Amino acid sequence: MARTPTLIALVSIHGLIRGHNLELGRNADTGGQTKYVVELAAELGQCTGVERVDLLTRLIDDPDYASDYAAPLEEFGEGARIVRLGCGPQGYVRKELLYPHLDEYVERAVRFYEEAGRPPDVVHGHYADGAYVAQRLAARFSVPFLYTGHSLGRNKVAALAKAGMSEEEMREQYAMPTRIAIEEEALRTADLVIASTRYEIETGYELYDAHREARYRVVPPGIDLERFYPYYYEDDPSFTRDEAQLQAAHRMRREIARFVTHPEKPIILAISRPDRRKNIPSLIEAYGSDAELQSLANLAVFAGVRKDIETMDDNERAVLTELLLLMDRYDLYGKLALPKKHDPETDIPELYRIAARRRGVFINPALVENFGITLIEAAACGLPIVSTNFGGPNDIVRNCNNGILVDSNDQAEIRRALKTLLVDEELWQRYSQNGVLGARRHYAWSAHCAVYEEPLEKARDAG
Repeated sequence: MARTPTLIALVSIHGLIRGHNLELGRNADTGGQTKYVVELAAELGQCTGVERVDLLTRLIDDPDYASDYAAPLEEFGEGARIVRLGCGPQGYVRKELLYPHLDEYVERAVRFYEEAGRPPDVVHGHYADGAYVAQRLAARFSVPFLYTGHSLGRNKVAALAKAGMSEEEMREQYAMPTRIAIEEEALRTADLVIASTRYEIETGYELYDAHREARYRVVPPGIDLERFYPYYYEDDPSFTRDEAQLQAAHRMRREIARFVTHPEKPIILAISRPDRRKNIPSLIEAYGSDAELQSLANLAVFAGVRKDIETMDDNERAVLTELLLLMDRYDLYGKLALPKKHDPETDIPELYRIAARRRGVFINPALVENFGITLIEAAACGLPIVSTNFGGPNDIVRNCNNGILVDSNDQAEIRRALKTLLVDEELWQRYSQNGVLGARRHYAWSAHCAVYEEPLEKARDAG
């Protein structure tokens, strides 16, 4: 008998989610997870046996944000759409303030599928808020519930405590007790917990009381290899780039040149949200306190997108203010680029290739990183990496052999690793080539299609 095509519901509540021109870095909630779920939905929609993928997120009707986020439905890709349902205040709200409104979201999601007359066959929750909704939605329709944490509360508590934040501050700013309780429930009830790396399970999920009850599957995220191609492809006269790519490359070269006196020097490149956990101030201190490192390379930090620091959330405002103060303290004018904006869709791939062509290095100095999608993007473009050794980067470097892992709390170690790659041309070239090959071998989206079959088969057998 023919099998009914599968309807998959991905639940990712917070952030700014749309199927085009993602505003990565627009705020603290719009980063790697946003990109992950949008690309995952698009790829799953093309899988054999998938009827449709619904990416459930929150509807945001706010004059400070694009009207796209207020559209109830958005078709994108083949067999994928974004479903936006409101909960809580009408405008944008950061994720930590959404927890009291998630039951309202559950009710609206149930009503949406009941009115459609076609419930999902499997529900996959992302992050704690998405897990809360997905677990209840799956229970309502008696279908499998999958969970991906992306980042975990207990890890974040440890990292923030090391950075000097008190428990009270964590409670007020991040609603940690609520988040951790939801994560414990998700581990107890999920049919499958999807992790990006084995390290994530061993040093993240195993911190939870319910970790022994969970069933895990390690499936690393993929990247779009057509966008993140190696820098040397452009040396081939037959290789063509579209106008948007050419404009983006020119724009990013010009943007970096606005800040630095010698734009021809190698670039130490960092790309992240302006979040305390990303540890960018420590990177600037490491660079600013080393005259030799400054002579070897410029530092370019793309810390989200900003218009006016004063209007940003407290966490982002504090981090960006600290970056500017450190730039002044170490007198890094002419050596440090801190651009205010970039287009994540077109500019970021060009940044990796610009840095690679100048024999630079990509660095992720985060206190903890569950995976580190920027690391495989850089690898695919041929840019060697220096990264924190706490989290998923261990698996990436093990798979790709394309960089150096460091203790991101040790500035001397960061400086040594950067200098090693900037000075040793043979090592740089080997890591560059390894990264390109390793990214293509280990990080493809196709592996995700098979993940949903096991819990669905189990559910069918039980039925």
